[in-house]
Amino acid sequence: MSEEIERSTARVRFSGISPRAYEHPVDRGALAVLRAVPGIGPVLQAVAGAFTERGERLVHLASTIRVGPKQYPELDRLRLETAATLDIDPVPELFVRRDPTPQASVLGIDKPFIVLTTGLIDLLDRDGLRFAIGHEMGHVLSGHALYQTILYRLLRLQETLGWMPAAFWAVRAVIAALCEWYRKTELSCDRAGLLCVQDPAAALRVHVALAGGMDLRQVDTSEFLKQAKEYEAVEDVRDSVLKLIRTWPLTHPMAVVRAAELQKWAASEEYRTILTGEYARREDDRPTTSFSDDLKSAARSYKESAAESEDPLIKVLNEFGGVLAGAAGKVRDKFTAN
Repeated sequence: MSEEIERSTARVRFSGISPRAYEHPVDRGALAVLRAVPGIGPVLQAVAGAFTERGERLVHLASTIRVGPKQYPELDRLRLETAATLDIDPVPELFVRRDPTPQASVLGIDKPFIVLTTGLIDLLDRDGLRFAIGHEMGHVLSGHALYQTILYRLLRLQETLGWMPAAFWAVRAVIAALCEWYRKTELSCDRAGLLCVQDPAAALRVHVALAGGMDLRQVDTSEFLKQAKEYEAVEDVRDSVLKLIRTWPLTHPMAVVRAAELQKWAASEEYRTILTGEYARREDDRPTTSFSDDLKSAARSYKESAAESEDPLIKVLNEFGGVLAGAAGKVRDKFTAN
């Protein structure tokens, strides 16, 4: 216990940290695109209006274990610690639900709360749980809970719309846009989880465990990261298309993709700078950020990723985009000169 207390006091706390300090550039860009999807406004309003946060909380109060000093006290300490690390107040409630599937989620709109499954708790060690709870705290701080809650509701709703083709496809289009955004938020909140645990190796062990690692002594993490490179560097365009088909209905990125993305950020100057106390603060946040700023930031990130990618389809699209951009520039310069 003394070793744990010593390590805890050694961790940096980020007073007044803005979510922009850790958010992945494509996260906000995807949200900007999501908001621009035709017809999405009425759907989101209808689902949000039908959601009763009090009712959802009452369900969890009645059927799960609410974490506190006398119920899962170790988890409660991690709850308080991760909230303090990211300077979140009030501290969200945490519930434990009986479910063998390893999962964590945030529900609610005005007062978000976190739900962990028993499968996740059984799977992870203490630092792994610190990372997982910190990840969910990142969702809370970034304000993701609203759209996450709507996505959960729509996923349930679509199951009842099979006999109404028009309604089904309208909802399905919104779900697809939400899923694309949600996958990007996971990259952001993995960073928040890393800021809470402050140990890239511990974060990597979580991704290995979620991918199928039962006894981590039998899994070489460097070999696991090699899988990410192999997944990225497919040689056949058909594999690239298959990756797109497999990915678009998912709410989370593939495990090796998440692991590689986070380890790259953990090795970056940006991460090290945050640990030294230099980071964006909430007090400096602008009330609103323009749609174009978010898209430009996301576009830069996509371009950098495409330039580094070994995926043949991504290379083709990147080169094609460069040709189009060059042609557009020449046309613009010609008309500007005239």
